[in-house]
Amino acid sequence: MELTFTKMNGLGNDFVFIEDLGGDWELSPDAVVWLCDRHFGVGADGVILVRPAVDPSADFYMHYFNADGSLAEMCGNGARCFAKYLVDHGLIGSERDSLLIETLGGLKPVTFTRQKDGTLHEATVDMGIPELDPAKLPSTFGGTQVYQCPIETPYGTYAVTGVSMGNPHAVIWVDDVDDASVDTVGPFIETCDRFPKGTNVEFAQLVNDETIRLRVWERGVGETLACGTGACATLVAGALSCYTGRHATIELPGGDLFVRWHEDDHVYMTGSAAEVFSGTVVIDEEEDEQGA
Repeated sequence: MELTFTKMNGLGNDFVFIEDLGGDWELSPDAVVWLCDRHFGVGADGVILVRPAVDPSADFYMHYFNADGSLAEMCGNGARCFAKYLVDHGLIGSERDSLLIETLGGLKPVTFTRQKDGTLHEATVDMGIPELDPAKLPSTFGGTQVYQCPIETPYGTYAVTGVSMGNPHAVIWVDDVDDASVDTVGPFIETCDRFPKGTNVEFAQLVNDETIRLRVWERGVGETLACGTGACATLVAGALSCYTGRHATIELPGGDLFVRWHEDDHVYMTGSAAEVFSGTVVIDEEEDEQGA
C-alpha cells in the first residue's frame, strides 16, 4: 500500500502526518512502529492522522499514536504541528486565527499568528485544566494529590509529583538535568505499578522562578527533544511547589516553550512548529495487517 505523508516537528519532537479525511486508514501497531523507525521507516516520535471531527464544534480530530504503536490521548507539540498542518494546507480559512482540535484527551482550542505568506508562525494551545486527582491520572496513590510522593527504584528513591494534562505525567526535580538518569529511571517509572496505564516522566531543573530546564522520557517513545504536555505538567508542579509563579519558560533540548497557568485554571502553551518534508512510502502487508 502506498501512503502519502508529511513530516513535521515541534522543537524537534517529530511526527509523521497522514491526511485521512475519508477515514480510510486503520494502521496496525506494527505499521506505526515501522513508520517511526529511524533506520527502516520515515523516522518519528509518533504518527498523527488528520481526520474529520466527531464533535460538531471542533474543526478536525487528531488521532495520535506513540512510536511503539500505542494510541495516546494527547500530545502538546503534536497539537501545534496539527494546527500548522491545517493552516498551511488550506484546511482552515485564510481569515481565521483560531481553531478547535478534537483529541482523545478532549477539545483543545488553538490561537495562532501567521507569516506574511499566510502560513502559521506560532501557536498557543489551551491545554485545559490540569488534573491532580491520583485516581484520575491514573495512579494507585491515595489522598487528594500526588505531591512529592516517593517511588522506590533500583536506582534509588525518587519523589514524583503527578499531573495529568489529558495524559499522565510524573515530575521529578533534579539538581542538573544533564546528569539526570533519564534512560534508566525514566523507563522504570513509566511502567511501574504506581501508574497502571504508564506515565510520562519529567526530569526538571529549576533555573530561577521563571525558567525551568527539562528532559522528558515519553511513554511509549523514550526520551524526546521536546514534550508539550510534559512542559505544562512541569509548570504546574513548579507552581504547586512554589518554585515558580504561574508562568515560566521551559527550556527543552529542542528549544523553548512558554507555559502559563492562567487565572481561569487553564494551562496555555506557546511555541513554534515546522513542516520538514513530504513523500510517499509503501507499507508491506506484513507491517500492516489491518491497513485499508
